[in-house]
Amino acid sequence: MKREQWGSRVGFIMAAVGSAIGLGNIWRFPYMAYENGGGAFFIPYLFAMLSAGIPFMIMEFSLGHKMRGAAPRVFAKLGRRLEWLGWFQVLVAFVIAVYYVAVIGWSISYLGFSFSQSWGSDPNAFFFTEYLQLGDNSPSNLGNIQSHILVPVIIAWLITFSAVFSGVKGGIERASKIMMPLLFIMVIGLILRMAFLPGAIEGLNYLFKPDFSKIMDASVWSAAYGQIFFTLSVGFAIMLAYSSYLPKDSDISNNAFMTVMINCGFSILAGIMIFSILGYMADQQGVAITEVVKAGVGLAFVTIPTAINLLPAPYILGPLFFLALTVAGLSSMISIIEAVTSAVIDKTGYSRKKAATIVCGVALAVSTAFTTNGGLLLLDVVDYFMNNVGILGSCLLELLVVGWMLKGLPELKEYANRRSELMIGDWFVWCLRFISPAILLVILGTNFVGLLQNGYGGYSQFDLMTFGWGLVTILVVLSVIIRKLPTAPMQAEEK
Repeated sequence: MKREQWGSRVGFIMAAVGSAIGLGNIWRFPYMAYENGGGAFFIPYLFAMLSAGIPFMIMEFSLGHKMRGAAPRVFAKLGRRLEWLGWFQVLVAFVIAVYYVAVIGWSISYLGFSFSQSWGSDPNAFFFTEYLQLGDNSPSNLGNIQSHILVPVIIAWLITFSAVFSGVKGGIERASKIMMPLLFIMVIGLILRMAFLPGAIEGLNYLFKPDFSKIMDASVWSAAYGQIFFTLSVGFAIMLAYSSYLPKDSDISNNAFMTVMINCGFSILAGIMIFSILGYMADQQGVAITEVVKAGVGLAFVTIPTAINLLPAPYILGPLFFLALTVAGLSSMISIIEAVTSAVIDKTGYSRKKAATIVCGVALAVSTAFTTNGGLLLLDVVDYFMNNVGILGSCLLELLVVGWMLKGLPELKEYANRRSELMIGDWFVWCLRFISPAILLVILGTNFVGLLQNGYGGYSQFDLMTFGWGLVTILVVLSVIIRKLPTAPMQAEEK
């Protein structure tokens, strides 16, 4: 049997877009903009998309398509000693999956709440106090597992497991083809409703009007690049795995451009929607936009219910929106677990069904930590380190390996051009060899110094050392250990 393949180009694009578009756009992009000066975040984000997002996507599509394997196999083919980097990316993806599923669980809960607007007239208080039951907890004092959060998380895992268990062609493709267009329609509909509310223009001004004093703030650039890599699913094994299932005659550059542009365009739409609502909420409450909600991480779960309360048919449009949002999150979740599962298949020679069962079973057990009273706080710390240290560090290493150590970028450029209608030029090599590595070096250096001097989010040093630095160190050590384990013969990928 040949390696699995997508059923059509549209199927692959929708699946890749489904991976890229998810809660990272609706949940994460607006709150990253919210916490980094609104428009000040927007300029570095667009620069990161052009200098890193598009060329990086072309590079990963080319590598996965050429090497026909998951991330560890791709790097092992580039050099046996490099396999550990693939495993580091896979383990970062695994960690992201176990906390990302908690946010999907929140979305599933809110799908149920949306039928009766159970969040009431104060969605802010409802989310933090009644739903999360966030008390005097910390990442190291999580409290009790909350069954009303655990149940939807288990549902999310069951759906993810069934899709990965069945393979890449059926469930992922079908869901993406239906739910991605529906999600776009719902967001545009919400924007049209929100744009005419009092205060909406002030919210949009906050999003689009740049505070140029923030442009020189390295933390804003770090957040922008981290968001690009997070939301595009590059640098942590996903697109390498997905592109390995592309048919041999696939158009690599067009696929990459379409995936990035659709994703980033959707992020901007989500930002317009969220900030219109923030502007309205600020106007109603008589406070500044920055004071509307308690914490950025819960932004979507405060603003979207507020928006639904204002809709003409909230009992219909609310469930439809949260259904689309949930499936968008699940399509991303499925892609993350597919990256981990395909790596396990390549390494062990296990059948897809066995590998999917092991990966999802272990991940479900770990993810229960994020269903506790302090789960939001643990999520905040782990998310920060996985993005600002794990993903950015992984992307820098990947660029140094491919661009400098192996000097493979010109060859990948030619590989993509031979298979693409859209020709890419030397800008591809320049961005990935010079611009992106230089910016990533500065950002990572600044992150390290900032974290060592100031910590993060007011968390204790114990929490940061345990769930931040300690977790990253463990992932590196595990990557090296797994690399030294025997690898199944190449034929194992066909099982």
